Amino acid sequence: MLQIFVITFPFFALVLCGYLAARWRMLPLEAIPGLNGFVLFFALPCMLYRFGASTPIGQLLDIGVLVTWMISALIGVAFTVAFSLKARLGWNDASFGALVAVFPNSGFMGVPLMVALLGAQSAGPVILTMVIDMLVTTSLCIALSRLGGADEHGAAKAFKSAIKGVLANPLPWAIMLGALVSVMGWAPPGPVTQTLGLLADAASPVALFTIGAVLARAQMLASAGHARSPALRDYLPLALFKLFVHPLLVWLVGSALIRLGLPLSRFVLAVMVLTAALPSASNVSLLAERLGADNGRIARIILLSTAAAFFTFSLAVALMV
Repeated sequence: MLQIFVITFPFFALVLCGYLAARWRMLPLEAIPGLNGFVLFFALPCMLYRFGASTPIGQLLDIGVLVTWMISALIGVAFTVAFSLKARLGWNDASFGALVAVFPNSGFMGVPLMVALLGAQSAGPVILTMVIDMLVTTSLCIALSRLGGADEHGAAKAFKSAIKGVLANPLPWAIMLGALVSVMGWAPPGPVTQTLGLLADAASPVALFTIGAVLARAQMLASAGHARSPALRDYLPLALFKLFVHPLLVWLVGSALIRLGLPLSRFVLAVMVLTAALPSASNVSLLAERLGADNGRIARIILLSTAAAFFTFSLAVALMV
């Protein structure tokens, strides 16, 4: 366990640094969107491009990962939406609660952390799960979030919003470009490769630092009365679902499909379970705010799952590796 903490500690320590920097006003809150923009549009796409270009195409198109992750996500979304609707939350809040409960922080945290723990061969499955969550799970939850609207054209608008969000997201494009380079055997000129490498190397530390700053900002806004403070029962169950039920669900679905003959190795299943054990994706908060959901609730789920994941994720690694 101590060896696991040695690997995971720097990742969570960077999140804490960003959190404290924002809380202590060493980092102006107005600068956080700029950090987000740098990570989302420059550093992280370069890192994912590099992984996509260096990962065998078979790992990026693994049918076992695709089926297992999609089934787990659909079950998780159905369960958490039903739970939230039963708690008298509307479709908008229920849908984004479901998204934050099944969408791990695989981009900002998952890829570098898994590579550090399990080696470069773990990058392919993590990247594929991230693509599924960005293209399928997010689009599904956006569509569900519009069901509570009175506008009779809500479904059409939801579909257009989902498509527009997917097309505007640079991360899937970076992965696909890297995969294309891998298949075609192309190589950018040396100076271009070095520039991409510098940006890619900056992705992990800046992204982790930014996660902490975003979480601190959400908490500070809630404390100042600029955002509603949700009841504990509205966010604690979903944080627990993310950290405990989601990885267990992936393990159960994957194990059942392996017994049914699905081509899925135990190593890849372990990578998927550990990916599911990551805290909630911080970008869900930005999406929830844009579409009018209770962002204070979403931010609490992300904050709680990120803080607790230092211990729960390390425990998951000890059990799976």
